[in-house]
Amino acid sequence: MLKMTHLSKVYRTEVVETYALRDFNIDVKEGEFVAVTGPSGSGKTTFLTIAGLLETFTGGTYHLDNIEVSQLDDNARSKIRNEKIGFIFQAFNLIPDLNVFDNVEVPLRYRGMKAPERKERIMGALERVGLASRAKHYPAELSGGQQQRVAIARALAGSPRLLLADEPTGNLDTQMARGVMELLEEIHREGATIVMVTHDPELAARAQRNVHIIDGQVVDLAEDPRFHAHVVEARQGQGRS
Repeated sequence: MLKMTHLSKVYRTEVVETYALRDFNIDVKEGEFVAVTGPSGSGKTTFLTIAGLLETFTGGTYHLDNIEVSQLDDNARSKIRNEKIGFIFQAFNLIPDLNVFDNVEVPLRYRGMKAPERKERIMGALERVGLASRAKHYPAELSGGQQQRVAIARALAGSPRLLLADEPTGNLDTQMARGVMELLEEIHREGATIVMVTHDPELAARAQRNVHIIDGQVVDLAEDPRFHAHVVEARQGQGRS
């Protein structure tokens, strides 16, 4: 589904080169739920923006759903992004002047869908996240957890092949975060492929696989016992505090 091989991302100025990602390798299979963790500045956000075709990369290869994306022009990238990828952001990114229905509708309009199909998809997605009765409410009238559920519905309405979640519970209290995570787990059980960036080790532990990024390089915790032991030790330390 998502495969990056020896990928690099370099930011250049006249005097310095900064590697955000270096010899970066990751392979996410269809139907997996992968949590991506790592310290601030490690390259998590860069990885996610490249994965979502929001940013280009400097070297290496990236295959998304068996398509090598480096040779695509902007229009082709936008088309793939709109049809194959769903985004869930920490800050929800809802449009305050639009109600719930219209917020979920926005990406579908770019796909040229006819109104009856858009309505069916929107109401189906809102039903899926338990907010069909709030379709005419505005973001300000919803709790943080409800707003994130709207964001998830917006992502699901397009029937994406891949869900990219950037700290989806970062702005929520513990109870709301738990509800959103349970919803993501349910969506995954139904066959969705999910890549979630998170700082929360408890949430990361609930994913199928944990990938750790350090200094722009990836380490799979399931394959490297040194990092797995480090994470276990850190979690045990949190339990004692």
